[in-house]
Amino acid sequence: MIQLEDLQLAAALLREPSLSAAARALGVTPPALSMRLRKLETTLGLALATRTSRKLSLTSEGERLGREAQVLLAQIDRLQTSLQRDDKQLTGKLRIAAPFGYGRRYIAPALATFAKLHPGLNIQLDLRETPWPDRHDADAVIHIGAVRDSSWVARTLVANDRWLCASPTYLAARGTPRTPGDLAHHACICIRENDEDATLWHLRPATAGTGHRAEALRITPAFVSNDGDVARQWAEEGLGLVLRSEWDVSAPIAQGDLVRVLADWAFESAPVVLLVPTRKGRTARVQALVEFMQGHFADR
Repeated sequence: MIQLEDLQLAAALLREPSLSAAARALGVTPPALSMRLRKLETTLGLALATRTSRKLSLTSEGERLGREAQVLLAQIDRLQTSLQRDDKQLTGKLRIAAPFGYGRRYIAPALATFAKLHPGLNIQLDLRETPWPDRHDADAVIHIGAVRDSSWVARTLVANDRWLCASPTYLAARGTPRTPGDLAHHACICIRENDEDATLWHLRPATAGTGHRAEALRITPAFVSNDGDVARQWAEEGLGLVLRSEWDVSAPIAQGDLVRVLADWAFESAPVVLLVPTRKGRTARVQALVEFMQGHFADR
């Protein structure tokens, strides 16, 4: 007889790009997952996947089982939601994926408050370098920046302007840029994240009527990192100019560790968005999270 864990296994193998990724999504080791797969194949008397030294591919039977498993798991989840008690207490697991820096500083505290409102929930926060599109089995995703080719619904939580900053030490040694063209003579620190072009900076006059036009600058970076905290720290150490989210540099600017430059120019923003499934596939848990997060970040 097929068990619930068999359905979860089949759905994960269909959804994830590799056996190791499926194992991570299910919280087991790859050897344990392989053993469960062999046991399921023995139970069904079917080959569900073909294995090589490098890859695992589903057979047509395996793909069919995976698709049917996804449908059944969604039905089970909706049934659990519909059977919740009349006091509206939410139960079950809620999985949220978020980027490391923003996730630690803002999402984790917000979820702590949300958890106190709904003690019956089992909340899982998965911090990732690229939570979108690498969402795995998340119910909701926090993403910073533009979202392209998404079948999920994006709810903006914070507008999140980006500011160009440098340390007082750097500006004293190299001078303060007054125009976008001056950046060609400065050391720039770029952050490589998501699928964005880290070396192409878009900017426009912050106020109308200045006579300036929007520009797109191709930056030759002196330093590059995929970690925003590292890039900001390099700027604080005087290594160069960094274009960073307002939420990350507002405190160092207030403390005097960084100085905002070209403040009369607006750089392309990177909104903080909450990505959730379409309403048709959304559970009561996810809907409650959406409403809470929108209210929590409304005044930020």
